[in-house]
Amino acid sequence: MSVARSNLRSGRHGVELRATSLTLLHARRTIFICEELHPRFFDTMVGHLRTFIFLAVAFAGSSLSATFNVAVQSTASHAMPDTLYGLMYERKPYSPFQTVRYLKRTYRSLQHSGDGGLYGELLRNRAFQIKTPGTTDALEAWAALNSASRISVVKSSTPVSSGLPNSLSLSIPSGTTGTVGFSNAGYWGINVQSSWKYPGMLYYRFPSPPSSTISGTFTIALQSSSGAVLGSTTGAFSSSGGWKQIFFTLAPGTTASNDNNLFVVSTNGATIAGQTIEFSMFSLFPPTFNSRANGFRMDLSQALLDLKPSFFRFPGGNNLEGQTAASRWNWKNTILDRLERPGRMGDWSYVNTDGMGLYDYLQWIEDMGMQSIMGVWAGYSLDGTSLPSSALGPYIQDAIDQINFAIGDPATNQWAAKRSAMGHPAAFKLKYVEIGNEDNFAGSSYNSYRWHDFATALSAAFPQITFIATSATSGNVPSISPAPKAWDLHIYNNPAWFRGGSYNFDILARNGLQFFQGEYAATNSDSGARLTYPTIDGAVAEAAYMTGFDRNSDIVFAASYAPLLNNVNSTQWTPNLVSFTASKVIKSTSYYIQQMFSLYKGNQYLPSTTNQASTPVQWSVTRDSTNNNVINTATSSNTVVFTLPFGTINSAGTGTVLSGNSGASNTPTNPNAVVPRSITFTAGKTITYNAPALSASVLIVNAH
Repeated sequence: MSVARSNLRSGRHGVELRATSLTLLHARRTIFICEELHPRFFDTMVGHLRTFIFLAVAFAGSSLSATFNVAVQSTASHAMPDTLYGLMYERKPYSPFQTVRYLKRTYRSLQHSGDGGLYGELLRNRAFQIKTPGTTDALEAWAALNSASRISVVKSSTPVSSGLPNSLSLSIPSGTTGTVGFSNAGYWGINVQSSWKYPGMLYYRFPSPPSSTISGTFTIALQSSSGAVLGSTTGAFSSSGGWKQIFFTLAPGTTASNDNNLFVVSTNGATIAGQTIEFSMFSLFPPTFNSRANGFRMDLSQALLDLKPSFFRFPGGNNLEGQTAASRWNWKNTILDRLERPGRMGDWSYVNTDGMGLYDYLQWIEDMGMQSIMGVWAGYSLDGTSLPSSALGPYIQDAIDQINFAIGDPATNQWAAKRSAMGHPAAFKLKYVEIGNEDNFAGSSYNSYRWHDFATALSAAFPQITFIATSATSGNVPSISPAPKAWDLHIYNNPAWFRGGSYNFDILARNGLQFFQGEYAATNSDSGARLTYPTIDGAVAEAAYMTGFDRNSDIVFAASYAPLLNNVNSTQWTPNLVSFTASKVIKSTSYYIQQMFSLYKGNQYLPSTTNQASTPVQWSVTRDSTNNNVINTATSSNTVVFTLPFGTINSAGTGTVLSGNSGASNTPTNPNAVVPRSITFTAGKTITYNAPALSASVLIVNAH
């Protein structure tokens, strides 16, 4: 008996072990295996320039044993999309999934995935944006050096810019001597390295200058919390005139032993005794990814680059929408000069400086070799308000302007000309635009008029772009007009759901509709406990689910785990793909699964058949288009036997395994609890591999 496994359209979920994608290039063959201690079997094979099998095996109770013989067809059924595995950027709260969307709630500091994370700026609350003068909160991260240094945040009578009305006031009592000044604690510390140079700037003015000009110098330094100077420089000041800018560079002579370091500005108290000085728009950057001014953090960018992501979905997520229409992500504010960007209260209740503006995102995405899936605001805010159709016109034009900023012709469009003036005359790459985010929470307005009004106008202006709809919660999408070409679907659940969900796309009609699995993660254990960090159990279950992306990549064109980033000092949503401190990056178990799928992806899918009709088996097979010899065999509960049809096979096989004990996670105190390890094995036309429990393996053989 031969059973086809090209795509399962019947909706049978009893077939549960899946060998996934196999891909070849020249003489390289790779086998990718994943095994899990749960009552289901999965396996997958993915490949890029080689042959790969990803096999996820799960069992419970008694040990199951069977040999699965898989025959792979030589003719591909469909191409693998080049956008299949990528990244989604968001800032989320820690609360039951999506229960906060209609609640106007205030949260403490949150993920800081952008400011204090991916964005390279080291100083927190650098420009006192969205702060109430005179409050303790307005001084977030700032502290006086001593009692003679009296600091407060004030609304400046003559602000440094219209976008930044507040400033830091330093008042020094008459008769003061000794050092005075203030410090900034950064985003829970500052990473100080002796091999780095730190460019920075600040603005200052004397709001009531004395009749005789005062001149002196500021000492600008990086110091340890105990006061040890790690690096310093000076900047001259004068009381004459208005706002003045000081540029400086700090070159530490010592690498700090930890992150408990401060940015300090000080001067001689006797020089400015009896005076008040206002400061605004501080900035301090480490070296950035690709050496960009106003750039992104190097180590986080590199960790994401190591995933080989194909796309980046931005700016969210819920952070796009705003608590009200007025507080939405306003992209035009984010392309102003940094001194003019007003910032906004982010939707998860910490201030977004908007230092990471639309241009900065697009430039970084290009530097990373990704393409954009860009969101545009679609008339809905998180207080539950949907604007009426009659009010959408200006916002539709705003979305048109946003797209033109990314891809328009500078000779004919003012927003494209603005992009060109910022340093990028050529259009950025943009093929996908998402209209809104999770609009199933306001499905009535989205399905009846908001999608229609936005999609109709945007499609007419940009017929070359695929516009993605957001009001569906599963593949059973609502009927809306004009018919979307693609839908974004989100799911957060437990490992059992993901183990059983890899067939979700098999049962869908092939009618030209495409799907973007824009957010997914195992967030709870099977017992219901919220996960703090991804576990090996959840990661392997996600891998089982991802085999469905691979097999159904004729209709699933993109997928991204979410959320992406989390500062461990400011967490409200867990788990996250990558966690970090001021100096460390913690790659989760799910990170390594994402990396395996992304690195070992082919570009064609091959249908296959098996002789085991009643056993729990599933798989997918991919190959590189320059080759046509592919095979994928499945496994028993913990032993995998592969029979390969290649003429000559090098006996020296190599590979990588990710495995761990149930419940194991990578954490700040144990960041390498579960990491891939290299293996060797004897290869031949038949390969017998004992897959460890809760494991993902890549096996590589040379053959021709």
